Parts: sequence; C-alpha cells; structure tokens
Amino acid sequence: MSEQRAAHVAHPHQPGWFDLASAMIKSVLENGGEETTAFLTSMGETLATRYPLPDAHTVQDLEREMNLQLARFGWGFVQLQPTETAIQIQHHALPPGDGTLSIERWQLAMGTILSGLYAQWLHAQGGSTAVPLTLEKNDGITLLYQYK
Repeated sequence: MSEQRAAHVAHPHQPGWFDLASAMIKSVLENGGEETTAFLTSMGETLATRYPLPDAHTVQDLEREMNLQLARFGWGFVQLQPTETAIQIQHHALPPGDGTLSIERWQLAMGTILSGLYAQWLHAQGGSTAVPLTLEKNDGITLLYQYK
C-alpha cells in the first residue's frame, strides 16, 4: 500500500459531503479563471473564521489545536517547525480526492484552501497580515508551507 493511500485509510473522509466538496472544487477549477486562487484561499479563510482556534501559548499548543480541527474535518495533520525567522507547516495525509480530478490538481486546490485556512489561523493568533504564508513544496505526499 502506498504511503499516501495508507495515510488516507488512517484519515477517511465522509461520503456525500466529500463528494459534494469535490464536485464544487472541480467546478471552481474549470470555471474560475484568474480568480480561482483568490476564491479558494478565501474559502480557507472563511473556514478558519468558522472554526477558530483557542489562544495558543506555545508552538506545540498551536500544532495540537490545528490538528484537532483538521481531525474534525478528516483532512490529515500538521507538524510545525519554528525557526528563528519563520514557522514551517508540514501538512500530511491530505485526502487524495475522489478521482474526478488528477491528484496534482486536487492537491493544488486543497493546498490553496489550506493556505487560506492556516494564514487566517495564524493571523487570529496575533500573526501579522503583512507576513505571507506560502506553499513552498508539494511532493505528492506532504505540503510544506512557510510563514515568514
């Protein structure tokens, strides 16, 4: 069993709702044009506002609270690595989609949604809106973000 499939089995998605979300994301990607990235980022921001995190006093607290919400969504989990000038967010076990989109397009869309989600959570924790969160790497298994 591949690592991605094994991670997906450990973090199953809910039928029906997931299928609807997948169909909506496919439609956005096919019809959204230049505004697609902004729309998907906004979806993540809205989700973060609807599911705010409690105040975190340490990076470990923040990681735990993010993972509790991600588990609620069935969207995998994160590992946070602080450095002197940044926080790295590694997202693991992203649901692989339902096959109606290529894995690459699905991960691109979900990665963009997660960018909005994580940025809004970090801003709500006191992070500056002037500090960008960027998706640095998507290797098909892990999404790597930098907040710096």
